[in-house]
Amino acid sequence: MSRIYEWKSDIKDLLRIFIREKQMTNFKYKNQARELERFDAYCHYNGYSGIRLTKPMLDGFIYGEFERSSTHYKKEILMRDFAEFLGRHGYQVYVPLTKSAPQKRNAHIPYIFTQKQLYKFFMEVDSYPLEETNNRNLLDPVLFRLLYGSGLRVSEALNLKLKDIDLEQEVLIIRHAKNNKDRLIPIAHSLSKRIRLLLDTYHRFNTDASFLFPSITGNRTDKSTVYRRFRDYLLMADIPHTSAGPRVHSFRHTFAVSCLKKWVLSGTELMNVLPYLAAYMGHTDFRATQYYLRLTADLYPDLISRTEAEFGYVIPEGGGIYEGK
Repeated sequence: MSRIYEWKSDIKDLLRIFIREKQMTNFKYKNQARELERFDAYCHYNGYSGIRLTKPMLDGFIYGEFERSSTHYKKEILMRDFAEFLGRHGYQVYVPLTKSAPQKRNAHIPYIFTQKQLYKFFMEVDSYPLEETNNRNLLDPVLFRLLYGSGLRVSEALNLKLKDIDLEQEVLIIRHAKNNKDRLIPIAHSLSKRIRLLLDTYHRFNTDASFLFPSITGNRTDKSTVYRRFRDYLLMADIPHTSAGPRVHSFRHTFAVSCLKKWVLSGTELMNVLPYLAAYMGHTDFRATQYYLRLTADLYPDLISRTEAEFGYVIPEGGGIYEGK
């Protein structure tokens, strides 16, 4: 018989509402719920009364003396989510920073497609010989354009269901993505038109629970299938594939660098738009976004003097953090 935890602190009711809210979105939230039970006990036994979150209070809970930094990071994310929940309900609370994320230093330099390569790649995707045993001819022209035109992670694109698509607003809903975050993704009108055509043809009789990019059996398409087809198109487009790339994830890198290059050339104040790019791409903090700024400057030397003169304090040094997949 599973144990039943007895809630103790003054903040217990809001903790339970927060947990139920998360679970109602079809997210299991089991480990997080147990951690919030520990937080409830921590508040009670340390005499924290009332509805409040302060820095000393959260630091004492998050940064256990004998815990790993990875555990600290998970608790930072959890307590930040709870603090934002309290903020939405009108409480003035301290929102903790996420400063314990493992810094993955990687010698791999993200591959950025050239415009010529992109043109050749999509020409091959669109003209791929008709195959009657699978659905690649219908799905791949939309899937790969979505990856390039939105910067989505491939798993985020493959997890999309018809209920996650709002073509009236031209917005996609990304659910339970990396770090368990949901976000809204505006898409270009041209991409919206391609998705609408796919819905009107391939998905004409499907339900809202159907995947946008399903396998032939209707299940979620496997990432290995996408990668295998990606390699086919690279070969046909005469784009070399080496250990340095390109990879399917290279579309995401190319999207970010293209955005930053366009903003620099247009004279946009980068510090005003970097938070939007970070939120759009689902970054939990600015480090990955800053790394793209460094990469943009390295790829386009004519932009280096401008970016370093105006934004050098946000550009990491070489060998920065690689976001990975």
